[in-house]
Amino acid sequence: MKNMKKINHKPILFILLTSIFFMSCSKDDDIEYITQTVTETIIQKEIETVTVEVPGPSVTVYVEVPYSYEYARAGKSTVSFSGQTARLNMADELYAALNTNTFTKAQMLEMFNDGTGFADASLNTSGKKMGNKTAASPIASATVKPQFDAMITDFADNVIPNWATDAANGQAGVLTDATRTIHVNAKGHEIDQTFIKGIIGAMTLDQIINNYITPYQLDSGTRTADNTNKVKADGKDYTVMEHKWDEGFGYLYGQEADVTRLDLGTSPTGNGTTLNKYFKKVNASSHPGMAIQVFDAFRRGRAFIVANQYDKRDQQAEIIQKELSKLIAQKAVDYLNGYMSKIADGNTADAFHALSEGYGFIMSLQFTNDGTGTPYFSNSEVNAFLASMDNFWTVENSTLESIRDEISSKFGI
Repeated sequence: MKNMKKINHKPILFILLTSIFFMSCSKDDDIEYITQTVTETIIQKEIETVTVEVPGPSVTVYVEVPYSYEYARAGKSTVSFSGQTARLNMADELYAALNTNTFTKAQMLEMFNDGTGFADASLNTSGKKMGNKTAASPIASATVKPQFDAMITDFADNVIPNWATDAANGQAGVLTDATRTIHVNAKGHEIDQTFIKGIIGAMTLDQIINNYITPYQLDSGTRTADNTNKVKADGKDYTVMEHKWDEGFGYLYGQEADVTRLDLGTSPTGNGTTLNKYFKKVNASSHPGMAIQVFDAFRRGRAFIVANQYDKRDQQAEIIQKELSKLIAQKAVDYLNGYMSKIADGNTADAFHALSEGYGFIMSLQFTNDGTGTPYFSNSEVNAFLASMDNFWTVENSTLESIRDEISSKFGI
């Protein structure tokens, strides 16, 4: 018997009123509506209808999907991603350090690799680190993490000592035009930009789409059986599979003030310096609706985990992988175009600022995922791009146009 599947999205308004319980059946799709109350809150949900193959007749399973990212068991929330929020906050502080000349190399490497040395004391005791989550997925190259350490070293050893020196080809220093002032290395790289845009791919994107929402994490060991039987993680209110999905969610939304907001999918705040910042930018410009697609896929995937519908979970993961990969490609293209426009206007500092951002997003391309576990561009392809544009003082527009066009063609943007 062939597997039969269908999905119906039916808006349901669950009104919770104290001490009232009733059940009724609707002729429309034969969906049961259950309303039970313990509070005086109104919660909106949708029903996902999934027909699955079992021995004998196929069975229709009705999966409740909250419109907001709220999941609970026995009255307790099962959602937790505090570690992801901590790492995103660490990224913000390290980015700020790379904007000044007041930190030593040892201090910045400590922040990156040891997870200590931050002004926010709670980060120092969180037990979390950025470095061990950078280029750490099964598909990531071990050659990438040292590139970030090298950026910090270059900034400390070369840019800071030449903070007030005029920058030139082969000379680190300060570069000013009519629009901005930046501090660059000997090749014109503004390292705070190359670093943080690279981290967007190597940490946040990589951890989401190549780690936490993949079968590698979700189905490891006994996690599938444990989730099916609702065996909770030790001392926790969630299963390990639920938690892994939430950790992926947290790398995108971990700095949102309230992830239970019903409008989160349509209006991401853009808080922080990593992926969520550019998720908002792209959603508001070149890819309207991307935020809805991704947020819906996260909440539906989580609901399918609760309902033990693992094929449907993986379909939602594929949506997230493709859409967030497209975001990285779009920003790489945008910043290459931005550089060429700004350099044509004679604003070298502004142009190098844009190209530094583009450099980081191009670096991030190796952490994209086409939905099959394959990056749109390999580590070697990305390194070839970076090598061809490495010296900002001498790079030709034709080189950047070639890179831009190859990215655009691969992603259809």
